[in-house]
Amino acid sequence: MTAEERLDRLRLARTRGIGPQVFDRLLGRFGSAGAILAEGCRFLPSAPPDSGRVMAEIAAAEDLGGRIMVRGEALYPPALAAIADAPVAFTVLGHPELLRATPFAIVGSRNASGNGRRLAEMLARGVADEGMAVVSGLARGIDAAAHRGALEGRGSTIAVLGCGVDIAYPAENAELLESISRMGAVVSERPLGAPPHARQFPRRNRIIAGLSWGVLVVEAAERSGSLMTARLALEQGREVMAVPGSPADPRHRGTNRLIKQGAAMIETIEDLRAERPPLSAEFGHPTGGDMLPSPQVGARRIGPKRVSTEEKNGTAAKPSRRDAGYGSVAALLGPEPLLVDELIRQCQGNAAEVQDALLDLELDGRLVRHPGNRVSLEEG
Repeated sequence: MTAEERLDRLRLARTRGIGPQVFDRLLGRFGSAGAILAEGCRFLPSAPPDSGRVMAEIAAAEDLGGRIMVRGEALYPPALAAIADAPVAFTVLGHPELLRATPFAIVGSRNASGNGRRLAEMLARGVADEGMAVVSGLARGIDAAAHRGALEGRGSTIAVLGCGVDIAYPAENAELLESISRMGAVVSERPLGAPPHARQFPRRNRIIAGLSWGVLVVEAAERSGSLMTARLALEQGREVMAVPGSPADPRHRGTNRLIKQGAAMIETIEDLRAERPPLSAEFGHPTGGDMLPSPQVGARRIGPKRVSTEEKNGTAAKPSRRDAGYGSVAALLGPEPLLVDELIRQCQGNAAEVQDALLDLELDGRLVRHPGNRVSLEEG
């Protein structure tokens, strides 16, 4: 990847309304980020930042001892690149090589019991002693305990944030964050200085799962965000495990349900070691080349589009987003998330046409994408 293309991809990643799936659709249509910016600006929901602003962000990350990774460059973690909505770009502080060192996630309740925190620390230390990096979200409770346990072991830890990597959230974990940035790695899809926002934490969870070969949940209530991480891990083809607990304690209801549904039950590091599968080249082994990852099974991409002379000159009429496909897809959607595959089935049409309509709806600001390849219409 050229330096210019890398910069253009980061400009698109920082454009309001351009998420990973919109980026992929536009890249499939135009072939490169440079072509999107040069020829496809009329498709963008908002103006991209100029090169100077993005270069300033790159310099600021380097001043903190970090770097910004862009999907498609050789150093981007292949396991994360393989998920359906991999970040177009993310910032990493500390040791980026840990992102490829067979990471394993330990997550759980913020309102954790003392026993739960101690168990998370013990298991994280054991995982680190196996040479794996422990991934978690730096939240209070189980996440913080997992990070601390890993730092005590022979391995290290990766904190995935829902805010900028330069923001300590929660504030009580500021010292822990500083330790992780020196001895481990801190990762965020959000720009430097971005404050924490509730809607970003579910997005953060897909990165926790995507970096990891497996996810262990230690204490989780019925509606815990940790269960979302477990569900995303299943959708990404990762291993899911859980620590059992008393059915009388609501902090264990989510983990006990995971075990009933087939998650491996973990009580000791020996249990976890027994569940570790043979790992593919995506985990822990460098992969050569400066190429985009192959699409996952079932992923749909549209091929490159030939651009006419009129389009290049800007004289072609802007494509109408109010065609029959657009209206049909919009009519089937509402405020409740719907699986894209189910939407395609209900439309009884070509999958690529449905995806085009979804892209147009998203660029119009009417579509909301949810984890698990689900979509809904923006309320209001």
